Amino acid sequence: MKFIILLFVVLLELSAGILKSPLITVDNKKMLATIQVEQIDVGMSGFVYHQITANHSSILNNALVVAFDNEKKIATIKLTPYTGLRNNSLPTGKWVVSVGDVAMFAFGYNRGLLIAPSEEIYHRVTKNVDIEWVHPDLFATVLSFRGHPTPEKEDFLAMSTMSSVGLVFIYLDKKVYMVDSKSFHILGINEAPFVEDTVRLPFYSRIESIPSHWWQMFEDGHDELEAYSPHYFELLVKNNPYNTRLYEIIQHSDAKFHYLLKQFKIGN
Repeated sequence: MKFIILLFVVLLELSAGILKSPLITVDNKKMLATIQVEQIDVGMSGFVYHQITANHSSILNNALVVAFDNEKKIATIKLTPYTGLRNNSLPTGKWVVSVGDVAMFAFGYNRGLLIAPSEEIYHRVTKNVDIEWVHPDLFATVLSFRGHPTPEKEDFLAMSTMSSVGLVFIYLDKKVYMVDSKSFHILGINEAPFVEDTVRLPFYSRIESIPSHWWQMFEDGHDELEAYSPHYFELLVKNNPYNTRLYEIIQHSDAKFHYLLKQFKIGN
């Protein structure tokens, strides 16, 4: 099937190898740095580490590609605190990100989570795409622990941290959206002309129900999901307001989704 082939090609490009590049400039006040790289996608996430010895290194910050100059081959990355391996019982280094430290991207891109509305669609996608799939039951367990029957971006980030999932795939209206699990930035959109006979909320899994916690009743994600497509379209738009392809898709979709068009920042 055409979409399977296209998706597989994109996955080969993304997971062909972890991308590493030394920082060539650093602005610790603005928490920005730059690297020189032949090609990289805006929205890819990773981290910056300091090489202590030949066999030892320490992660300093999360890193997110926020801009790429295709002519100069310079990528600008945003730095944020790294908390993925937090342990209050262990000492931490006092290094500050500096020129020569290494940025690493595409870590975990060989592991993916698929959000699908039904078991049939889930199996039709996963059995044809060669990637290490993490079953949605695990994500449903994460949501249960967090008391979020409706998944939000922060829940996907928690899933990524706990199980090293680098990519999230979301099936929506005959398309599969491939996004970075931390930034939720769209990395690819491919056709997937499957028929949605049934819809399981909040997504297909073998977990019967996801409870909410009463003390989190004012948080996003507390309420149960009432409809599949609107929620995931809203998540994608919220985190991809400059994506012209997504704008065009929604513009030509069912009129009930057109309210999302005003949330884009294209042309602003």
